[in-house]
Amino acid sequence: MTDWLVMVVVTTTSVGLALTLGIYGTVVLDRVIGRSIAGEPLRLTRALVGPFQHAALLLLQQRSDTERSDSATWAVAPALLGALAAAALAVVPLTPAVALEVSSGIVYFGATMAMVMVAVFLNGWSANSTFPLIGGYRFVAQALSFEMPLVLVLIAAALPAESLNVADIVRSQDTLWNVVRQPLGLPLYLIAALGVSFLGPLGLPDGIDLAGGTVAELSGTALLLWRAAQAAVLVAVSAMGAAVFLGGWLGPWLPGSVWMALKTLLLIALMVVAKHLFGRVRLERFVVVSWVVLIPVALVHVFLSGILALRRIGS
Repeated sequence: MTDWLVMVVVTTTSVGLALTLGIYGTVVLDRVIGRSIAGEPLRLTRALVGPFQHAALLLLQQRSDTERSDSATWAVAPALLGALAAAALAVVPLTPAVALEVSSGIVYFGATMAMVMVAVFLNGWSANSTFPLIGGYRFVAQALSFEMPLVLVLIAAALPAESLNVADIVRSQDTLWNVVRQPLGLPLYLIAALGVSFLGPLGLPDGIDLAGGTVAELSGTALLLWRAAQAAVLVAVSAMGAAVFLGGWLGPWLPGSVWMALKTLLLIALMVVAKHLFGRVRLERFVVVSWVVLIPVALVHVFLSGILALRRIGS
């Protein structure tokens, strides 16, 4: 009982600290990368302090409301999104010492990411406004298209480890990372990760053609909480990508926690670059490409990974 309680406390503290630092790092990277791509002058001090200034501004801003909105579910939506990010991150081994041994961690992670659809739709529906509601429906269509590639590439990455435990998948990469062993896995995963975090090219629920979509009626503290929860989802999917494809805590010289943080930040940076370099795609185009290209390629990827894993076991 005592060991279980200690494990819960350590995991909760680690997840909370990782999400807090990850959200801050995501905002800083977004500012630095955005200004660098735009060719604007960059002051490091402003980039580091800017997130706190913007948060203070939103905290002081008056919150807007709509006629006959569902205030209860509107308040629950960002809390649910943040809770899902924390729950997903809980099964990602941040260090060898802080590795929650969940035998079906990959399945659990996929289930929590599927529930993101509920949180985003609630945020759009609760405002009782046209544009947020359309944004919510957009994400439902988007989620039904990216969830299958997301789960398939994670299952393929679990095959060499012969386990759905994320810590076991990290240990199986001691000699060769999955990004080399399965070169299609990480690109497919990053596309799906952009979708689940509704960022950049796949930020369809919050499109400018919908005046902001699901966040069109948000302001003040509500907008701050929603953006923080969205960044938390990005941190969670990046951490899982780092663990499953880049060897997690494995690496020379530096402590495991530092390697895990650096790899997670690398994937966050890649997706932030995609946000600033590529425009939003049309929803119907993404759905068609996903079902015609991404899902078949992900299925072939699973079959090939399974064949290679069987050959390795046989030899």
